[in-house]
Amino acid sequence: MAGQGAHAQFGGDPILNLQNEDKQLLNWGYYLGMNQFDFQFEYRDDIGKDILVDKTYGFNVGLIGELRINEFLDLRTEPGLLYTGRTLGFPGHSTEADAIREVKSTYIRFPLLIKAGTGRIGNWKPFITAGVYAATNLGSKEDNLDDNSSGEFRMKTNSYGYELGFGIDFYTEYFKFTPSIRGVFGLSDELVPDNDPNSLWTGNINAMRTRGIFLNLTFE
Repeated sequence: MAGQGAHAQFGGDPILNLQNEDKQLLNWGYYLGMNQFDFQFEYRDDIGKDILVDKTYGFNVGLIGELRINEFLDLRTEPGLLYTGRTLGFPGHSTEADAIREVKSTYIRFPLLIKAGTGRIGNWKPFITAGVYAATNLGSKEDNLDDNSSGEFRMKTNSYGYELGFGIDFYTEYFKFTPSIRGVFGLSDELVPDNDPNSLWTGNINAMRTRGIFLNLTFE
């Protein structure tokens, strides 16, 4: 018996944890993570004065709902709350008060993803994800009548885009633990332009889109 145990541990197949974990039709969990967000600007004229973006780290937290399609594919939703901050530097201004805008955003996100994995390899399984998301920015200031001339940088409340990522499922004795990395790419223009079409802050911006990266830790 002792020889058989040693063989299973060192010389043969590993002891499989949570053998029925991926056989359930529905699966639930939660995630915690951190993010770093940026803006991608599209300019009306190439005047050589790009807006500078100083990125900071934020955090994200949310729930997971997963529908099993087959052994290799799952349909997944990950509604969550995300906080992030970006500081914008606008060239051409003589004072720091005019040149700097702090943009703090709190998003409620609703991603819908396809998760495609390999077959399970012992107690781990690599996968990739791809999908779309819709988001609501609670700190957008879209309806604020003041604009950058009064120190207020405004963004649209609702946005959408797509995300791509990869990760590895690790099957522990009691739960499935998953680290993953995601790239987020906004498709919608999030800028609310200033009231003056010739504004030194937004007059040369044709579109402003979010892009970012997530590092998530998932527990199921």
